[in-house]
Amino acid sequence: MNPPPILKKLKVEEAIATDEKEDVKLVSIAEQEEALVALTEHLKKRITDCKSQLEEAERRLQDSESRLACLRSQRSTIGSSKAASNGIEHVKVECKAASPIHESQHRTQAQCKPQLLIPAVNPKVAQPPKLAETSMKASINPGSRPKASLPAQHNNVGKLKRDVSRRPFPDKEALDLQDKATKRKFEQKEHRDLIPMIRSCSSPCTVRCQPGVHISSQHKRKLRSLALNPVNDQLFVTSALDGFVNLWQLQAKGSNASLLSYTDCVSPKQRRWPEDIAWHPDGDSLYSVYTADGGDSQISILNLNSSQEKRVTFLEEKPHLKGIINSIIFMPWADLCFTTGGSDHAVVLWNKKDGENSWKPKALHRNLHSSAVMGVAGMQQKQIVISAGADKRIVGYDLLSGRADYKHQIESKCMSVLPNPADFNLFMVQTGAPEKQLRLFDIRLRQTEIHAFGWKQESSESQSALINQAWSPDGLYITSGSADPKIHIFDIRYNGRNPSQSVKAHQKRVFKAVWHHSLPLLISISSDLHIGLHKII
Repeated sequence: MNPPPILKKLKVEEAIATDEKEDVKLVSIAEQEEALVALTEHLKKRITDCKSQLEEAERRLQDSESRLACLRSQRSTIGSSKAASNGIEHVKVECKAASPIHESQHRTQAQCKPQLLIPAVNPKVAQPPKLAETSMKASINPGSRPKASLPAQHNNVGKLKRDVSRRPFPDKEALDLQDKATKRKFEQKEHRDLIPMIRSCSSPCTVRCQPGVHISSQHKRKLRSLALNPVNDQLFVTSALDGFVNLWQLQAKGSNASLLSYTDCVSPKQRRWPEDIAWHPDGDSLYSVYTADGGDSQISILNLNSSQEKRVTFLEEKPHLKGIINSIIFMPWADLCFTTGGSDHAVVLWNKKDGENSWKPKALHRNLHSSAVMGVAGMQQKQIVISAGADKRIVGYDLLSGRADYKHQIESKCMSVLPNPADFNLFMVQTGAPEKQLRLFDIRLRQTEIHAFGWKQESSESQSALINQAWSPDGLYITSGSADPKIHIFDIRYNGRNPSQSVKAHQKRVFKAVWHHSLPLLISISSDLHIGLHKII
């Protein structure tokens, strides 16, 4: 029996209504999806815009801080007459306020007169504080090495949040330190054009240092190296001719430092000390170089995350043929690798392989230098390895083209090379020429020296390759050790050849003075077996 027409009509209308509801539902889902996609794109754009604004704000902050420093220095000269009456020696200088943002601003910078304060000749000496509740604390005395057994040392290091040999910084600070490391890597990748500012001021801008505080290095023989941890701002290491590597922790914002651990890192055959050291970019291990003579091990790895018994390992590969390996440094590129330079004239690139502590060496060149390679470094804007040799040559080897892209020869032997941390085209070379020890070069310019400056040694005319330099984080200043014993500070904006200032820092030769990453602090090492902590005010 067929339904009546009216029922058929109702069923048809009901089916149509159902289809329309489904269509509306589908349209609604499509619209929601489209809206969410649009919102996602909008949020991504907002994040990109915020990052750009953050970068611009950081640049403006640096500019404002530079201008503020000059204004404060200018204001401080008002009380110079009173300070002179109190026996404080002032040297008035004129400089242009530096603005790294625009060259046009730099050319019209206002004149200011900062004040140079010479620290006292005999800075006070402070002993390191007692280590935390271990049998080591009774043996920490000036000029002596802690004589703790392995369990005692393990317990001492464990006071820094359960064993620094397994964790190089306290757990409660790990997140903050990681954030700082990420920020520092981001800042290092931001190029700033500093080369137009070189030699632009008739007088230098100086920094003011408080009289240094000295602590015993706990080394038995002369210090050789000093390196700040790239991740944890509190940690740094020292090495010496006794073969030990000491791990230190800054305290009270750089007012003091305590010894966390020490490790015997002498080579297995020749019993050689580390000639040069470099932190792994992750900050959890330290790499050292030795000698190629006598079949000795050439590279050691001090792993702070390993137990004491397995903390030091030596690589089996021995690519250098003879003599001392003078320099080691990690390259500032995405691919993890480091470079070594040795007395066999060779520059060797070490690439990471699968497996822990597994590296594959490759000689970049062995004949481009006719004498010992004293220093190596990597340029950040391009995969170029700069090497400086005792043969007076500076070579830039391009990894992509497989040939020397940059060659330059000067009149005196080269002892080290150091890229600028802010301007990726600028690098410095230390030479053996008196009063012209430091030379500035632009990797884009062939056979051209941008500037040269140095100092006249009072104690000796000999130039030592053990005296090293360091850039300030903003790339405007260079610190250098000296045999005098002073820390010489150079302002690259100064058109003179003399130091901007010289700070009496130690009782004997100063080997190195490095700028702290985040604190207003200089850390120095000397042959007087002390570590100097010099606050910048």
